[in-house]
Amino acid sequence: MPSSGITVYGCEPAEAALFRELAPRLGIAPTIVEAAVSESTIEPAFGNRCISVGHKSRVANSALRALARAGVQYISTRSIGFNHIDVPYAESVGIAVGNVAYSPDSVADYTLMLMLMAVRHAKTTIRRTDVHDYRLNDMRGRELRDLTVGVVGTGRIGAAVIARLQGFGCRVLTFDKCPMPSGDHVPLDELLRQSDIVTLHTPLDAETHHLLNRRRIERMKRGAYVVNTGRGALVDTEALVAALESGWLGGAALDVLEGEEGIFYVDCSNKAIESESLLRLHDLPNVLISPHTAYYTDHALRDTVENSIINCLTFESGNNRG
Repeated sequence: MPSSGITVYGCEPAEAALFRELAPRLGIAPTIVEAAVSESTIEPAFGNRCISVGHKSRVANSALRALARAGVQYISTRSIGFNHIDVPYAESVGIAVGNVAYSPDSVADYTLMLMLMAVRHAKTTIRRTDVHDYRLNDMRGRELRDLTVGVVGTGRIGAAVIARLQGFGCRVLTFDKCPMPSGDHVPLDELLRQSDIVTLHTPLDAETHHLLNRRRIERMKRGAYVVNTGRGALVDTEALVAALESGWLGGAALDVLEGEEGIFYVDCSNKAIESESLLRLHDLPNVLISPHTAYYTDHALRDTVENSIINCLTFESGNNRG
């Protein structure tokens, strides 16, 4: 093999422990870098053709140029999505990019949790009990079996969500450019019109950016809920906030958000948050927000690290993957 090393950027302690455990077993030496990849952190990549990066920081084109000059030829991103890397630009400077698969159950479980919390008004209930107000909520919850759930994107995660929903007995509608061989598939606008809950599991690209825009949100059923565990920019946040504040939508459960970079994964308890839309969402009693954590389980993290290493080994062996 031309190289027996991999430089791992943006590596937090739990990931670092897994890389140190798994990489030697697979015959590869990891160089662990806590900082994200940038022009100023290129030095540890010298001598390794492959690097691994996290999804939490964008890889600038200037960093891609510097990596190419350092001899890097392959980036394995520890994520399913590529929206933090300009893949065509990377390819233009001679760097291939691959993603990883990990347990879809992590995100699927979390998605169902968010649905249940949303329709049972969990945020309001928990806030009341936190101040020792144990009266029943004025708004009764709803049962999933009485609802129609629209699943947008039926890949591995979307399919896992559908499998879980079947156990609740609710009606499930699906939309995907490449639909599953079975299921109640409908056009997107029809799904939005009929669904009490819309959950997003499609990749983010130029075509799906603001998939839920103002026009489509206005076509949703009054009182419906939006659940997003995919990518923040699948939803036009300003349009979503307006629909929630006006009462058109019944609520939202968001594990991802436009402009989350620099906010999510950071302790902001003693600093001002500059995102007006995030602050407005926090103020709403029917909106749940979590910091892009749906994927974060022991099983999925191990999958992510192992498959990132395997990607690099596969590239080194001459069988490009990604």
